[in-house]
Amino acid sequence: MSKAIALYLHVHQPYRIRNYSVFDIANQHDYFDAPYDDKTSNKRIMDKVAEKSYLPTNRRLLQLLQDHPEFRLSMSITGTVIEQLERWAPHVLQSFKDLTDTGRVEIVAETFHHSLAFFYSRDEFEIQVQMHKEKIQQVFGQTPQVFRNTELSYNNDLAYWADKAGYKGILAEGWDKVLGWRSSNFMYRPAHTENIRLLMKNYRLSDDIAFRFGDRNWSGWPLTADKFAGWLNDSQDAQVYNLFMDYETFGEHQWEASGIFDFLDHLPKEWLKTPGNAFMTVSETIDAFEPVDYVDVPDTITWADTERDLSAWLGNGMQGCAINAMYELKDAILNTNNLALIEDWRRMQTSDHYYYMCTKWFNDGDIHAYFSPYDNPYDAYIAFMNAYRDLRFRLQEYGVTL
Repeated sequence: MSKAIALYLHVHQPYRIRNYSVFDIANQHDYFDAPYDDKTSNKRIMDKVAEKSYLPTNRRLLQLLQDHPEFRLSMSITGTVIEQLERWAPHVLQSFKDLTDTGRVEIVAETFHHSLAFFYSRDEFEIQVQMHKEKIQQVFGQTPQVFRNTELSYNNDLAYWADKAGYKGILAEGWDKVLGWRSSNFMYRPAHTENIRLLMKNYRLSDDIAFRFGDRNWSGWPLTADKFAGWLNDSQDAQVYNLFMDYETFGEHQWEASGIFDFLDHLPKEWLKTPGNAFMTVSETIDAFEPVDYVDVPDTITWADTERDLSAWLGNGMQGCAINAMYELKDAILNTNNLALIEDWRRMQTSDHYYYMCTKWFNDGDIHAYFSPYDNPYDAYIAFMNAYRDLRFRLQEYGVTL
């Protein structure tokens, strides 16, 4: 076999905190229930993304799976988006199930709440991973074999944990500072592990689709399926092209008018024209290729921003204050055994809340602002901390003194 594409798409929507004010504290606990016409309305955003991205993308993917028996892909889908689909858009959830029912779409494991819990509480992290595993088994009938952490955050400790937890593979960013002279287009083994394999995102090719596709000033524009397949075929030094991106790339981040759906429609045909070319799920990739080297990642990397570290979520004082405050409540919250209180606390661990507080400038800042439902990072912080103070009030009702 010459070369494979491992296409991996990530589906996620958080429970956004409404503009929860100081006057709501101790009076209302509905942090996530904004009116439909509000920018922070989770239902309104879900309706929009489902219409623009999920439904048209799933229709096309299902048709591709029917037309090309060799086509396959992998996806991850957070517990928070599954719950919202169950509540507001069961027909959209069914369209995802139609894909996995083909037997050629693999679901990847992660935390239920799309949190950064691994870096703050290993116990809480493992609970959320187990919650996600059980939800995927319940909804899709799959038991994930490959792991990805929130925002592709990764280091040696995570790989060691995933290896001991029995996962056959783990996903990470193919960042140059980590790989050095090596290429992301090969299978690797994480440092200090015994069995697990490491698939590293080809960020240049992935971002050509996810970020640059509709940019008329980009030298590669317009990007057609035959041109893209040609780039991959011309590269002699490759086993597998790990194309990792958000599901919302199709129709939401890159609008239909950009031609993104035409690109998706034609990519399998153009790639499979060349004898020996294949599409593989991440598990199939792990089974097909032996690791060519090990990769040592002592410091955490992610797939976000120019730095590819955790600074997108933890880079300023507001973000650090908010996330530390949240995890300091852990024992008190869990000891209440109040499921509603615990679930609200877990929803507030979702990484998006801290992402919205980012104060970076230039292109990274523009991307943060694009995803945020708030007018500015300070409004995001204020709404979050007001909800945090209400969590503390609810704890006091249990006699907890903080």
